[in-house]
Amino acid sequence: MIRLVPRRSGTKVFVLVVLLLLLSVVGTVSYLGWRQSVPGVRATATPPRVVGAKTPVTVALEATRGNVASAEVRFVQGAGKPIVVAKHEGGGNRRVELTTTVEAAGGGVREGGATVEVWARDDFWRPFRLEGRVIATFPITVDLTPPRIEVVSSTPYLHPGGAGLVIFKPGDAVKMEARVGTVSFPAFPAGAADGNMRIALFALPYNYEAGTPITLVASDEAGNTASRGVPGELLPRKFKHDTIELKDSFLQAKVLELLPQHPQSAPLLDGFLVVNRDQRKQAEEEKRKLGAKTADKFLWDGPFVQPRNTKVSANFAETRTYMYHGKEVDTQVHFGYDLASTKQAPVPAANKGTVVFAGPLTIYGNIVVVDHGLGLMTLYGHLSSLGVKVGDVVEKEQELGRTGTTGLAIGDHLHYEVLVHGISVTPVEWWDPKWIRDRLNTPLRAAGLTEIAGVERGDEAPRTRSGKSRPKR
Repeated sequence: MIRLVPRRSGTKVFVLVVLLLLLSVVGTVSYLGWRQSVPGVRATATPPRVVGAKTPVTVALEATRGNVASAEVRFVQGAGKPIVVAKHEGGGNRRVELTTTVEAAGGGVREGGATVEVWARDDFWRPFRLEGRVIATFPITVDLTPPRIEVVSSTPYLHPGGAGLVIFKPGDAVKMEARVGTVSFPAFPAGAADGNMRIALFALPYNYEAGTPITLVASDEAGNTASRGVPGELLPRKFKHDTIELKDSFLQAKVLELLPQHPQSAPLLDGFLVVNRDQRKQAEEEKRKLGAKTADKFLWDGPFVQPRNTKVSANFAETRTYMYHGKEVDTQVHFGYDLASTKQAPVPAANKGTVVFAGPLTIYGNIVVVDHGLGLMTLYGHLSSLGVKVGDVVEKEQELGRTGTTGLAIGDHLHYEVLVHGISVTPVEWWDPKWIRDRLNTPLRAAGLTEIAGVERGDEAPRTRSGKSRPKR
C-alpha cells in the first residue's frame, strides 16, 4: 500500500512569503502614514497690538522636518483682498525669519480691526503633498492717526549756551521728547489736573547754530510720529577766548596724577594731550549718563547761589588755546565757571537736590554732582575733600566739600557747572532771579502750573549773597 505525505515545507515557505509581504505592506503603509502625519511649518510671532503707518512685524518660521519651502505674511482686513507684505521662496533653510513693515498708509488699508495671516509649507516629502496653508493668525488694530501735539507755553527768549523750558500736551502719545537738532531731552509729567501735560527742560549748546530746529516729537502705541516746533526767539551770545601757557612743572605733576601708566621715557606733553583730549571726552560722556538719573519733578527752590566771596577766573564756553614752549599744542572748550576764593574753601550746594555722583572724574578731579530734578544738575569740581555721598539729600548752601587742585587744576579753585541732561549751560542764568521769573515762571504760569518758589517778582537783577548786584557776564 502506497501512502502519500504532504509537502509541508512548501506550505511554510508560502506562508512565510505571505507574512513578509503583509509586513512589508503594513510597514510601508505605516511609514507613509508617518510621513503624511509629520507636522508642517510652525510659526511664532509677537506682533504689536496696534500697527501704524509703518509698523515692523517679525515672524519666525521653523520646519518640523525638512526645510521651509515657501512662506507668506498676509495682511487681511474685512472682505478685502489679502495683501502680501512678506514672502520667502526656497533657500533650503529649516528656520526662516521674516521681518516686514505693514505699510498701512497704502494699499487700501483703513483704520480698524485686521488680521495678520501666516502661510507656509515645507519641502518634506509626503505621499500627498501639503499645499501652502494658514499656519497662524494674529489679530491687530490699525491706527493711522499721529498724536496731536499742543504747545501750551515755552521760554520766549533763548541763547546759545542757555536753557529753555517747554510745556505741551502730547495727545495719546506714549513716547515724547524735546529735541535740539538731533539731541533729545526727555519730558516729564507736569502735574496738571488733566494729567496730560508734559514739561521738558532743554539746552542749547554753546555752539548752537541759528536755524537748528527745536522740536517736540511724540509717538503713539502704533508708532505714528508727530513733531512740532518750539517757539522762541534766539538772542546772540559771545564767548571768550584765553591762552594757557603750559609749564613743565605743571605737566610733571598732572600727567603723573591723571595718567600714571604714562611711560617715563615718553614726553610729558604726549601724556598731557591724552588727558586733555581723551579724558575730557570721557568726562563729557559721563555727564550725559548722569543726566538720566534725574528726578521727575522740581527739587530746587528759587535762584541758585554763587559761593560767598568768589571771583570768576575762567568763563563758561571759553575757548582755550594751550601753548608749550611758544607753540600751540591744543585747543579745548572750558565748560562752567572757575570760581577762586581761599584755599580749601567750603563749597556750598547751589540749591536743594540729591547727590548723584561723588568721587573722581578724570580732568575734574574729585567732584560732586547734585540733581535738582527734570534733568537740571550742578557739578562741583577739583575738590580736595568730599563731605557728601551718593543718595544724600542736600539743602541750599549745605557744604558739599572743600576746594582744591585735584584733576587738571592749576591752582586751588572751584570748577562749577550747571548741566541740563548732561549738557553744560551758563550758570549766570540760574543765578539770576529775573531770568528764572521771566524764562521759567512765565511759561509755568501760562500753563497754570506751580511756579518756582523763592523768586520775588520785583527782583530785577542777579544778586550775590551779600545783596550787591552782580554784573552781567
